[in-house]
Amino acid sequence: MMIKTLLICCFLGLLGSVYADGPPLIDRDVSAIQDAAPQPLPYNAYANQPIYAVNGQTYTLIPSTHGYTTTGTASWYGQQFAQRLTASGEPYDMFAMTAASKVLPIPTFIRVTNLENGRSVVVKVNDRGPFHSERILDLSYGAAKRLGMLQKGTAKIRITALETPYNAQLTAYYLQVGTFRSLENATHLAQTLKTILVAPVAVNTVTPKPNSLYSVRVGPFVNMAKAQSLYQQLAQAGLNPGILVAA
Repeated sequence: MMIKTLLICCFLGLLGSVYADGPPLIDRDVSAIQDAAPQPLPYNAYANQPIYAVNGQTYTLIPSTHGYTTTGTASWYGQQFAQRLTASGEPYDMFAMTAASKVLPIPTFIRVTNLENGRSVVVKVNDRGPFHSERILDLSYGAAKRLGMLQKGTAKIRITALETPYNAQLTAYYLQVGTFRSLENATHLAQTLKTILVAPVAVNTVTPKPNSLYSVRVGPFVNMAKAQSLYQQLAQAGLNPGILVAA
């Protein structure tokens, strides 16, 4: 009986080591993995709520990534989250040059410099987190390995946002407050919003017939700060404040 109990405990211990967060079960050399290449990508339509809450804490996206730089502590995440969907909808790839941020729009391309050893990588922000007050960034396993911070687990870093042709040319933000299959329902919401808001409200066709979808957007706004102000106004009125989109 004692031997059987010991075997069960060992088996459960192995399961714990597999499912606890940590390095991949089969490691690989990351020295040849290229930095993320900044591309003219639009902001993700579902991952950019201007203001959102997690575990009772409220977070606000930064109004602009132009010239953005900050320092703080970074951590990393690995095996436990492998292939789970990130906030952007992409499966988490431990060896891709990606990161999670609480406040940067998705996607944002950033240069991350380990201030403890001088190493740097370029990553794409495609996820939300880390939801710890003392950390500003969660790096993929591959990015953390290239930065030489795996053993310690955290590192003092500097983040520098990189301009892309798309981000540099952004001139308008919208709040998309609803998507409907019924044009009548979309129009009804738009009319309701027009009675309580001074901002423009429009109904747009998202997909062509016969399976049309209609979105209701408020805007445009020339900067994210104005979109965030309206987001709070809608939330206080008990209405769905929607998601941030840019064009």
